[in-house]
Formats: sequence, C-alpha cells, structure tokens
Amino acid sequence: MEHRALPENVLVHDSDVSLSPPPSTSPGLSGFGSADGDEQRRRDLRKMKFVATGFLVVAAIVYLFTRWLENRDGVDVAAWVGYVRAASEAGMVGALADWFAVTALFRQPLGLPIPHTALIRKKKDQIGDQLGGFIEENFMTPELIESRAASLNLPGRVSNWLADPVNAPRVSDEASRILALWSEMLRDEDVEQLIMAAIKWAAEPQWAPPVGRILEQLIAEDRLEPVIQLACDRAHDWALGSLDLIDRVVDRDGPTWAPKFVNNLVGDKIYRELVEFTAKVKTDPNHDVRVAMHRYAEQFADELQNDPETIARFEAIKAELVGRDEVSGAASTAWKTGKAVIEQMLDDPNSTLRNTLSDSIIQVAKRVRDDIELQQKMNGWVARVAHHVAANYSQEIISVITETVRGWDAEETSRKIELQVGRDLQFIRINGTVVGALAGLTIYTISVLIFG
Repeated sequence: MEHRALPENVLVHDSDVSLSPPPSTSPGLSGFGSADGDEQRRRDLRKMKFVATGFLVVAAIVYLFTRWLENRDGVDVAAWVGYVRAASEAGMVGALADWFAVTALFRQPLGLPIPHTALIRKKKDQIGDQLGGFIEENFMTPELIESRAASLNLPGRVSNWLADPVNAPRVSDEASRILALWSEMLRDEDVEQLIMAAIKWAAEPQWAPPVGRILEQLIAEDRLEPVIQLACDRAHDWALGSLDLIDRVVDRDGPTWAPKFVNNLVGDKIYRELVEFTAKVKTDPNHDVRVAMHRYAEQFADELQNDPETIARFEAIKAELVGRDEVSGAASTAWKTGKAVIEQMLDDPNSTLRNTLSDSIIQVAKRVRDDIELQQKMNGWVARVAHHVAANYSQEIISVITETVRGWDAEETSRKIELQVGRDLQFIRINGTVVGALAGLTIYTISVLIFG
C-alpha cells in the first residue's frame, strides 16, 4: 500500500466529504503523501462512493417497480417480473451487506455501537504488531537478507555509477556536501579538546628512549651525514659574512690602549682563520670536528636510551613544551583556521580540495569496477554485514514500524487509510450488488424450475 497523507482539515465520511478542524497530528502520518495527491484521491473516493451508492439506488428502484407491478389488482403479471424482482432484491441485499462490511473497517455504520466495527480504529496497535511480525517472519530472516544483499551486487553497481564521467559533478557535489555536514556537526570546543587530549596522550609515554633509538638507527644507516653537512655549510656561510661582527667584538673587548689599525689586523686574522677553518670542516668528511659531531650524536643517542639524568631532562623539556598555553592556543587556532579553509574550498566548485576528493573517489571506483575479484570480495562483506544486521537487530528495525503505528492517532489513521484504499473498496460494494443480483436471479430460476 502506498503511504500518503490526507490534508489535515479533511474528514472522509461514507457519503460525503466535509471540512472540520484538523485533528492532532500523529508521528509518522506525515509520510502518507502530498496534499495534491490526497485531493485527487478524495475526489476519486467521492466519485466511487456515488457510483456504488447509485447501484444500490437502481436496485432499490427496480425492486420497488417490480413490487408495484406484482401488486396491481386485476392485472396479470408477466413472468419476467419475478425474475427481475428476485435479482434486484438480492442485489440490494448484497449492496447493503458489502456497504456494511466496507464501512465497518473504518467506523461504526450509522454511528451504531455494533460489535466488531471500526476495526482499524480499534485494532490499530494490533495491526502494527501483526505487520511487524509478518515482515520479521517473511522478510527479515538472515538467510533471505543475506541472499538478497548478495544478489544486488552493490559494489559493482555503485562503482559503475561513481566511475562514470557523466556523474563526476554529482560525485564532487555530494562528497563536498558530506564533508561540509561533517564540519558543521563538529563543535569547535570538542575538536580542540580532542586535539589537546591527543597531544597529552602522546606525551604520556617517555619520548627520550624512542628518540634515542631513532637517532641510533639514523646514524647506523648514515642518514645523519646530510644533516651534519648542512650544518657545516651554514657555518661556513656565516663565517663568510662575519667580518663586521668580528671587528665590533675586537673593538669592544680589545685593550683600550691598542691602536685602531692593530684591532683591524687582529680582526682580519681571526676572520681569515675562521673562514679557512669552516671551509676545511665543510669540504673534509673526515675532519676532526665532523668526526666529533658523529661521536657526540652517537653518545647522545645512547644517553637518551640509558642515562637517567639525560632522560629526565629530556622529559622535563617535553612536559614544559606540552603544558605551555601556546600549544593549546595553537591547537585551537589550527582547527579554526583549517575549518575555515575547508569550508571556503568546499564552496568553490573548482577548488583543489573538491577536485582531489572527487578524483580520489572516482579512481577508487574504477579500481573496484575493473577488479572482479575485489568486487566479489566486497559483495561477500556486504552479505555478511546484512546477515549480521538481520540476525541481531531485526527486532529493533521492526520496532520502528510497531512503535510508529502505536504513535498514530486512531481516528486520523482510519481516515487516512480509507483515503488510500477507500476507492478500491467501493468496487466491493459494486461487485456485491452485481453478484447479489446474479445470485438472486439464479436461485429464483432454479426454484421456478423445481417448483414451477
């Protein structure tokens, strides 16, 4: 049955449609349909009620006419009158019986408190429970759900759609919309606390021994040499530009009685020696200074792992660094800045973020589409997940149906269901009239043949 909503100010009666104050809105009933569709169904229901009632009226008129013909004094009654009377009489009985049956589903016929009427209104909760039980027993079995999920081949269908270049703009829009929604759902305070908690969690273990082991590994793989070379290059570059600094130091700290030219000679001598020394260190891989630097690095790596004093000092520096306000402020600033940048890039259809995200999704989809073995494996995952959900959460899923039906207003539910199926039920009244007439005609004919 198609679920659509009846306009709230419409009440459907058996013979007419009238306006009345809207009933209380119940949860879930808004999903029955649109106002335009309900208006069309309301007109169709009224039309079919008129037609079905018309059959009853015609049968009643024919019956009264035949009775009039039979009760005229001194006039012979034609043989066909009895047949027509029997058919019309049975047709009226059938029409009235089926009118009562159809009406009893939704309300008490003529407002009389007849037992077992207004069934939908009275049995709403039981109907919801039975509907949930029927779905659970016939549709939510783990084996059926698993088989259906496997036959759908969701990985293949989804990957084919995502990999189609025609759908690329849609993929980009949907991916950016999901990211934007995710960004909106996250509170800034929660993210900042999460970042700080991660920093503190990472700071809890000792850093010194792992850093020492990493440094030791880098030395063993000769990965430290480029760093030392870089330091030597920078030292030589500094030495080349240090003449002015050396002159100022000599002038400031030299003997006050020394002439200016003597200080200049001393400064030039120091400068040349410094430049020559740093050049040798820079160009000679086996220079004593570089060897000493290697030894110091090896010793420092060992102390980070084994020397309690060095470990304690290193951990103290780490704790002081993590505990500074600048670190927590940096976490807050980093998230807010990153969030603003992400939102700005998501709003731009040609941004690098959106294009990269879309390209990544399409590439993954192509990989899945072209790899049949991977599709089969993913399809197995989908089937197992569906089996698990059906086996463990079917009651929770079915409870959505039963609890939703329980939350509906009984009167409103009855009216809305009548609006949905009432037109088709009017055919029962029409069929009852026709079938009743044929049955009455048959019975009368047989009785005439038997008894004359």
